[in-house]
Amino acid sequence: MDSATVRRVSDQSDASVNRLERRKQRTRAALIKAAQRFIAAGKVNVPVLEITQAADVGMGSFYNHFESKEQLFEAAITDVLDTHGALLDELTSSIEDPAETFARSYRLTGRLFRRRPQESQILLAHGMRLLASEKGLAPRALRDIREANRVGRFSVSDPELALAMAGGALLGLGNLLRNQPDRDDAAATDAVTEDILRLFGLPADEAREICSRPLSELDALTEPDSAA
Repeated sequence: MDSATVRRVSDQSDASVNRLERRKQRTRAALIKAAQRFIAAGKVNVPVLEITQAADVGMGSFYNHFESKEQLFEAAITDVLDTHGALLDELTSSIEDPAETFARSYRLTGRLFRRRPQESQILLAHGMRLLASEKGLAPRALRDIREANRVGRFSVSDPELALAMAGGALLGLGNLLRNQPDRDDAAATDAVTEDILRLFGLPADEAREICSRPLSELDALTEPDSAA
């Protein structure tokens, strides 16, 4: 077999492997998306067969990716946290002031409750557990609180306790917005954020000014294919 033929066979083999890997990734993503829809709807006791039917994949494909329904649901929640965390990183990357980074993330997350209803339902359903997670909003908020404290923007004696207070307020806000669909989510979120900033030591006028700054990133909060 000449070298050109060897290269051609090798290229065909690589292409076949790549197609197989892409197919596996699509199957795994479909299972995770289906699981997220069930979690958001509060249907966590559904059988694996119903999940695979919703994902339009075979039962055997499920066990190629996950050992159990519980493992799938864990992956689905982790995916939500990773997605939310990556979004916040992208939307706050240009901000140098850690106090404003914290405020921007908080304001954007508050608006997420209406703009990403499926994702927010998952966050609210697992809220207290997620406050201690190493993914998503919690570790980023703790990082920003600590840094704002270090540079003198915040005056917080216990950053972990501050995170618990801010997280509890955020979950309460999300629940309120869910139960009162006519309430202005932007105004409510900014009011809570302003109070948190004041609680953390920012002067009232500065907290108000930070929370009145425009959010040009709102289009990025629209949940993609939430009804898919």
